[in-house]
Amino acid sequence: MSELWIQPTGAALGADIYGVDLSAPMDNAVFAKIADAWAQHLVLRFSGQRLDDRRLMEFSARFGELDRVPIAAASLDRADSDVAADAREWVAVISSVRKDGKAVGSLGAYELVWHTDMSYNPLPPRASLLYALEVPPDGGNTGFLNMYAAYESLPGDLKRAVDGRSCIHDSSRNSAGELRRGFQRTLDVRQTPGAVHPLVRRHPVTGRKALFLGRRPGAYVHGLSVEESEALLDAIWEHATDERFAWYQKWRIGDLVLWDNRCVMHRRDAFDESLRRLMHRTQIVGEPVLAG
Repeated sequence: MSELWIQPTGAALGADIYGVDLSAPMDNAVFAKIADAWAQHLVLRFSGQRLDDRRLMEFSARFGELDRVPIAAASLDRADSDVAADAREWVAVISSVRKDGKAVGSLGAYELVWHTDMSYNPLPPRASLLYALEVPPDGGNTGFLNMYAAYESLPGDLKRAVDGRSCIHDSSRNSAGELRRGFQRTLDVRQTPGAVHPLVRRHPVTGRKALFLGRRPGAYVHGLSVEESEALLDAIWEHATDERFAWYQKWRIGDLVLWDNRCVMHRRDAFDESLRRLMHRTQIVGEPVLAG
């Protein structure tokens, strides 16, 4: 345990964890130190790791029950990935790689907008872990936002406006705007499919309040007219996505990044689609969303 040390990024969130090999057995004291760092810094990066899917799943499961991979988009014809058959239900492939003209994995090389993973579910994942197997020399960086800080710094009028309000989180499209299998395009945001969550949630571990926004397209604030909802959401999003709340991860092979979906949003920069980027992701089953 004396070898493990923590280096904060110096930004609004994020820290590097050094001195731990995630492919090896980990005792409870070391894991407790990692869990404490996660609660403090919200996003953790473990560099230089060598993980197969079994080891990735084993480490992920220290944080709770593994969640199933999300619903795929309808328009993509996928090739078989290199994920072992017994891991495909739990390990999602995020990739720009194509095999015989078919995508290996999902989400390609285009920009992904600010979002919270799978917040359209009644129990959104508490954590996501993303492991880099192949990365381009430039682009494809992942940004993270501190939603504690975004809530705490809201102007008084906006803080009062979100108090007690709830919002629809769109289940019909993914973070690239692609329509998922089994869904129809929705023109009226009041009819958007998906779970309804409080705009401000209380973290079950830290007790702190955070904005909980999901993603902007398709959102609707209950109890308001469409025009009022759009105006409120636009104002909240403009504030919450300010760069002072952000930290960006520039990926290297062997990086494993863990983030807390309960108080963090993230996005991805676009990159050259001719370049290879291959990531494996796991997620941890969440708990009921507590109103702030």
